[in-house]
Amino acid sequence: MILIPAYNEEAAIGHVVDEVHRALPGVPVLVVDDCSEDGTRTVAQLAGAEVLGLPHHLGLGGCVQAGYRLAFEMGFDYVIRLDGDGQHDPRHVPEILEVLKTTGCEMVIGSRFLNGDAKATTVARGLGVRFFRAVLRPILGQPVHDPTSGYVGVNRRALAVFSRTFPLEYPEIEALVVLQRRAFRFREVPVSSRPRKAGRSSITAWKSLYYIIHVLLGVFVNILKIDQRKRRQ
Repeated sequence: MILIPAYNEEAAIGHVVDEVHRALPGVPVLVVDDCSEDGTRTVAQLAGAEVLGLPHHLGLGGCVQAGYRLAFEMGFDYVIRLDGDGQHDPRHVPEILEVLKTTGCEMVIGSRFLNGDAKATTVARGLGVRFFRAVLRPILGQPVHDPTSGYVGVNRRALAVFSRTFPLEYPEIEALVVLQRRAFRFREVPVSSRPRKAGRSSITAWKSLYYIIHVLLGVFVNILKIDQRKRRQ
């Protein structure tokens, strides 16, 4: 299944769903509409996606978890998530799926920076990526080049975990630590990144600062849980 969380992406979501259908004919596409205030739901349905409309705005983490839970209950073995703003090229989905199947890893991350040929959209974001790389390296026991990527594939084992518990805000980094708590594995594959099809990011300078503080607290809580698990072993 292809999972696309979306909030007020009326101008882009139809094109994204069309691209997925062209790249992966016959693969189910689920758009989780996070109580959008525009026509996101209608446009996604007209493009041929199944739409799960949330009754309240839950934010990215809640939106993704709702999609994971539905996919798990429907029996899917693999779910690949990409953004609804058009920045992720669906042509990379088969590569992510192949790595999931052949390696047995619980998560595969589509990395914009794995080959060192991409740059963050802003200086602040670039600094943030490098900061979280340094924070996560000793926790995960391996480097992660694109810790904030929203282009992610998971298998059923990870899906079972994330359908029950998933970080509600800015979930990508905390999700990696959640996997580490369960001794799950991840891999990265190189993907290309494109400008948004429409609109602009909601991440302001203030939200960037909030993001760093919030994620660090979440990582700290998960580290404590990892330590507790090790003591019990």
